[in-house]
Amino acid sequence: MNTPMHNQALSDGPIGQPVDRIDGRLKVTGRATYAYEQNEMGPVAYGYILGATIARGRIDEIDVRQAERAPGVLYVMTYRNAPPQPAFGPPLTATPAEVFTRARPVLATDRIRYYDEPVALVVAMTFEAARSTASLIRVRYTAERGDHDLTSRLSEAYTPTRTNAGLQTDSAVGDFDTAFKAAPVMIDATYYTPYQSHNPMEPHASIACWAGEDLTLYTSAQTLANFRGGLANTLGIPQERIRVVSPYVGGGFGSKLIIHPDAVLATYAARVLQQPVKVALTRQQMYANAGHRAAMQHHVRLGADSTGKLLAMGYDVWSATSRFEEFCEQTAVFARSLYAAPNRLTRHRLVPVDLNRGEWMRSPGEAPGMLAFESAMDELAERLNQDPIAVRALNEPEIDPERGVPFATRSLVACMRTGAERFGWSNRNPVPGRVREGRKLIGMGMAAAIRPNYLGPSRAQVSMSPTGRVLVRLDMTDIGTGTYTILTQVAAQSLGVPMSTVQVQLGDSRFPQTAGSGGSWGAASAGSAVEAACQGLKQQIIQAAGVPYSDGQAQFAGGRIIANGRSERLTDLMMRAAPKGLQAEGGVGPMGDSYKNYSQHSNGAHFVEVSVDMDTAEIRMRRMLSVIAAGRVLNPKTARSQILGGMTWGIGAALMEQTLLDTRHGHFINHDLAEYLIPVNGDIADMDVVFIEEADEKANVLGIKGLGELGVCGAGAAVANAVYNATGIRVREFPISIDKLLPALAARDW
Repeated sequence: MNTPMHNQALSDGPIGQPVDRIDGRLKVTGRATYAYEQNEMGPVAYGYILGATIARGRIDEIDVRQAERAPGVLYVMTYRNAPPQPAFGPPLTATPAEVFTRARPVLATDRIRYYDEPVALVVAMTFEAARSTASLIRVRYTAERGDHDLTSRLSEAYTPTRTNAGLQTDSAVGDFDTAFKAAPVMIDATYYTPYQSHNPMEPHASIACWAGEDLTLYTSAQTLANFRGGLANTLGIPQERIRVVSPYVGGGFGSKLIIHPDAVLATYAARVLQQPVKVALTRQQMYANAGHRAAMQHHVRLGADSTGKLLAMGYDVWSATSRFEEFCEQTAVFARSLYAAPNRLTRHRLVPVDLNRGEWMRSPGEAPGMLAFESAMDELAERLNQDPIAVRALNEPEIDPERGVPFATRSLVACMRTGAERFGWSNRNPVPGRVREGRKLIGMGMAAAIRPNYLGPSRAQVSMSPTGRVLVRLDMTDIGTGTYTILTQVAAQSLGVPMSTVQVQLGDSRFPQTAGSGGSWGAASAGSAVEAACQGLKQQIIQAAGVPYSDGQAQFAGGRIIANGRSERLTDLMMRAAPKGLQAEGGVGPMGDSYKNYSQHSNGAHFVEVSVDMDTAEIRMRRMLSVIAAGRVLNPKTARSQILGGMTWGIGAALMEQTLLDTRHGHFINHDLAEYLIPVNGDIADMDVVFIEEADEKANVLGIKGLGELGVCGAGAAVANAVYNATGIRVREFPISIDKLLPALAARDW
């Protein structure tokens, strides 16, 4: 009923509140269905992939006769009987967007391009039967000499047309060479970062089902539009005939932005057999077939005057790339916006190797780049005998140093100073190796963090039922970051209704298309789309309500519509004015003038304290603090979890994480979680996160920025700088493992 409004206080709403994960109970009780667990299609057959045992060459002979006779086997697919497929195409695609949706044929030819590339698929009634039968296939190869080493082949490096995301390969301002040679204080250092592998908890898996000419693919995907486009181009069918379903994703870190052999082979086998087929990559197969971060050599040159002001900044990166498909991380791009220097140079070069393509891995570019660059800044501060924070603050730019445009927001110095106060940075002894506790050396380090903020084209659909229930639909995915929760918060606040009345449905390509999860653009892009759809729905509600609400600026709060001194429950209004319910769709376009006219970044600062055993060189984390400025924080609880994950990733990159390549045979040798080391709870110790809110009206309608990947940026360098402060030993080849630290420790006269 209509009631007078007596100075009704409007609710602040759920945005900014530490709301628990909406999908949390489903996940901890095992009721969240991941790709391999989907069962609505009925009985399925199981596919198992057999991989090549050479890194480059041809298949001379493949004998599947014994495998085809094995019990329970339904089908054995090789290049000889695989369905016709398009050619893979040139190593460099025409546009960056085409990388995501290009055709990716599997079992298309007898050529072998990398170790463990699929050479056969066995489909059987059970997974065990398929796996055991794969061992019965006999393959004879002609192997060719492969090139796998990066550092010994830098002379073969070439200049790519572009880096990831279409960013410029090189940049130059002023005269770097002259300024660097004349600088009173110089740092000229080379760092090495290794191959790394994503290792999400959920392996890559797909179930393909055909109904006539229409395909439904249940899969683990970060961006459904990429999978749909990639499958359409591979199969040669219209996208409209493909439905991709991915309601829950057990992590991706960039490895699930494009289709991989599990999706392609499940699709082909299901079409041949006319029954659903599921294929999953084993943990071991993921290392070769699901991308990786490339090995890199970083050459950082910094020239400063005696006060610490940078006169020249140079950063060259050499990166390994697949011979058959180019991928160039934008490793040096962040340095173009981080510190002021009148003379600047950044360059990217690629060295072709016979491996599978590199791929986007959490914080592509910034993660390895800042590990090297922020270590070099620490070396500069020591050379100057100045505090590392003071040197960074002295070189704070007033505008973007290379683009020449103002920053939308810039809280880097505030992050560093807030962190220094909270961490007790003033207690740090700047002289390395001077602080001890028994046989433990104690050190403190810090590093800055920066990451560009993006916005991707996205749409959403929002409806309200006659009973006031709100349904939000978009093809956005939740890769474990809390998307279900924050979009519920956005819709509830925009419509002024309780969160309990809002249901968010994600991960179905039948819903409006979004930019998906990746690049830390998910919350901003999908959230802005939901907000736009809610605004459209509110206008429909106002029009349906009529006078008095259409005569003024109506507000929505507390489950009511309020205008002109009157208010009415939305449930009553809907039953009265819209008994069939209402629905609206809205969205956001690509980055517009605001991104052209302003430099859009999130910032942060990391602080670390470590201990190093003087006798064993064992490094232990004691405490870590990250101070983050990433626009308006939608949910401090889920945001904090994302930053903690990024900090942990940084610890791993600094101290243990690497995929070891046998350069003789092109084989990743530690291809499982027993030998690929990542931090566990015992490695982490005390961690804290502080947010500096800086709602950015120039970023998007919600004032939010990407933060998930920001937690990685610079975190590893803070660890490395703490190790140096503890020991006085600078390790420039990451990770800083015991074998690299112990000889120098043992040589010291402690």
